[in-house]
Amino acid sequence: MKLKELLKNITVLAIKGSDDVEVTGVNIDSRRIKEGHLFVAMKGTQVDGHKFIPKAVELGAKAVLCEVIPEQTEENVTYVQVADTEDVVGIVATTFHGNPSTKLKLVGVTGTNGKTTIATLLYNMFSKMGHKCGLLSTVCNYIVDETVPADHTTPDPIALNELLHRMVDAGCEYAFMECSSHAIAQKRIGGLTFAGGLFTNLTRDHLDYHKTFENYRNAKKAFFDMLPKTAFAITNADDKNGMVMVQNTKATVKTYSTRSVADFKARIIECHFEGMYLEVNGREVGVQFIGKFNVSNLLAVYGAAVMLGKKPEDVLVAMSTLHSVSGRLEPIHSPEGYTAIVDYAHTPDALENVLNAIHEVLDGKGEVITVCGAGGNRDKGKRPLMAQEAVKQSDRVIITSDNPRFEEPQDIINDMLAGLNAQQMKKVIAITDRREAIRTACMMAKKGDVILIAGKGHENYQEIKGVKHHFDDHEVVRECF
Repeated sequence: MKLKELLKNITVLAIKGSDDVEVTGVNIDSRRIKEGHLFVAMKGTQVDGHKFIPKAVELGAKAVLCEVIPEQTEENVTYVQVADTEDVVGIVATTFHGNPSTKLKLVGVTGTNGKTTIATLLYNMFSKMGHKCGLLSTVCNYIVDETVPADHTTPDPIALNELLHRMVDAGCEYAFMECSSHAIAQKRIGGLTFAGGLFTNLTRDHLDYHKTFENYRNAKKAFFDMLPKTAFAITNADDKNGMVMVQNTKATVKTYSTRSVADFKARIIECHFEGMYLEVNGREVGVQFIGKFNVSNLLAVYGAAVMLGKKPEDVLVAMSTLHSVSGRLEPIHSPEGYTAIVDYAHTPDALENVLNAIHEVLDGKGEVITVCGAGGNRDKGKRPLMAQEAVKQSDRVIITSDNPRFEEPQDIINDMLAGLNAQQMKKVIAITDRREAIRTACMMAKKGDVILIAGKGHENYQEIKGVKHHFDDHEVVRECF
């Protein structure tokens, strides 16, 4: 593709060189540059990509998109200046790949909790209905049945458009993706055309990056602000920020609720560890999920499917066959008669939701032992809140390591324990080694009890000092059993 074609949808401040040069690829990582590529110099949160322009040129870049044209330039390279490369990289990427998001129905899911579950269930449901689908999620990306490992909740704009392009080539009619607050704030989804957007909920998370809750909320809201008139926006009316999200959207707004009048409404009729019976918009259905928060997740799935043109009765039939997403309220039953539940809950609100769901089923007939920690080099303010939430709804709590990253595990544990008073500490022990913490919980448990192992869910590693070591909560639990 000619460079001038790539630039037609963005505002260019200056060009040094010819815009008639042929571009064979687009990249923001100088290490991945090949002959004929366009290198986009991004001012990232850690490193300024402008420093790598010489390296990109050395590897074969024929064009450079930047905010400042270097003093020293190469004759056979074209330099294009724009006001903000972050603003335009998504547009350039989607133009290069032929606007793939316009060739299928793309639905984005944003919010603090529930994104992975909703996006994955939509992918599974529409696949069961006979459609070729794509999925972009925290756990894994899928192009029909092909798995593509996921490094981020939402990939960078180049990788994202490459994946969408591959989905179109594979014949996908739909694509469902998680839209993280980082991705929205960093314009990773810029240039994409969405058929619909879903809002789950908003609680404290990622304040290490966003600094304030208002910035975090506004990042989520920006997704709905960008939706076109042709799209739908489905929001959670039970969340106090639900209507804030859609107050400036051009999309058709629909609501879902478990408590009040809404377009999509449900209530629990009966609940067991194997699943629930629900009433959804006046129809009864059995589902293989537990917990009120999962009722909200299923309502979002139901609403999206209906807005995408599916008949309500067909949606409910498909919904009854769906299973939990890996590491989301995933029960493992022991031979001794107690149950371990592996869940990704890593925020105070998520812990509260999961523990509520467990108590709804237990109904006072067993004890709850919670194993949890907090991630290193992330929002420290939520650590004491998570400990408080765990203690509030558990009979025993074991505070342990999660992904300490570059922090000392004991320092993270101390931050969590700092939120507890002397009375609360009587319920708590701290075991730094996560494997030993899980084993200890299993030794404590009696018939009818539930062990919640929170924080890592689907992850099969522990990140320590920049190295990912194999660690899977599921495997450790089964070893104990």
